[in-house]
Amino acid sequence: MASVPPPAVPRLNGYPTSDGKPMAETDWHRELMFDLIHALARYYADQPRVYVAGNLLLFYEKGNRRKHVSPDVFVVRGVPKRQRPNYLLWEEGRAPQFVIELTSSSTRNEDTRTKHQLYQDTLKVREYFLFDPDGDYLDPPLQGYRLHQGTYRRIRPMQGRLPSQVTGLHLERDGRALRLWSLQTGAWLPTPEERADQAEEERDAVRGELEQLRRQYEELLNQRKRGGNGQG
Repeated sequence: MASVPPPAVPRLNGYPTSDGKPMAETDWHRELMFDLIHALARYYADQPRVYVAGNLLLFYEKGNRRKHVSPDVFVVRGVPKRQRPNYLLWEEGRAPQFVIELTSSSTRNEDTRTKHQLYQDTLKVREYFLFDPDGDYLDPPLQGYRLHQGTYRRIRPMQGRLPSQVTGLHLERDGRALRLWSLQTGAWLPTPEERADQAEEERDAVRGELEQLRRQYEELLNQRKRGGNGQG
């Protein structure tokens, strides 16, 4: 029997894989971050050169282990889809084009000043979105910026959503959640929980159809038996 090769282990490259800081501010921030990453990863599942990640150290100055940032959610078009211990800009050759930061009052200065300037001037991230799930300070809680001639300009809402040119999706606030609206399907991209619920509903529907076919088959057999007994 052919042996199954073990999964590839990300190659360590001498740069840290953690900055020692908490993954997220709260449980809501962490779960929302995971939901967004999974939704985008599934959205780009059939595109081998689109990389989706989040909470990953991105180093942007070769040889300087202190020059890094860790976007909550980001998308890079034009690089292979594979697991990485961190993201080395000089090796990948491309910076993220789309970034979401889940912000709060405790990260206000970092998200609205430090990262804003870094994404705009150094990394030249094409689109930068900020979402404040708790409404601590950001008004409105969802804001977006698009790079125009080297400077970020606010993205104007369309029907209550912020359009992303990079992804083709629209970002929409839903209470404490941030949802991604697909123009193709006319619906939000499903979260992992919603996909699991949908799969269970589909399984229940299949089981119901099979049970109905079984009953119809049994009834057909009974009719044939009754018909045969009558002829005798």
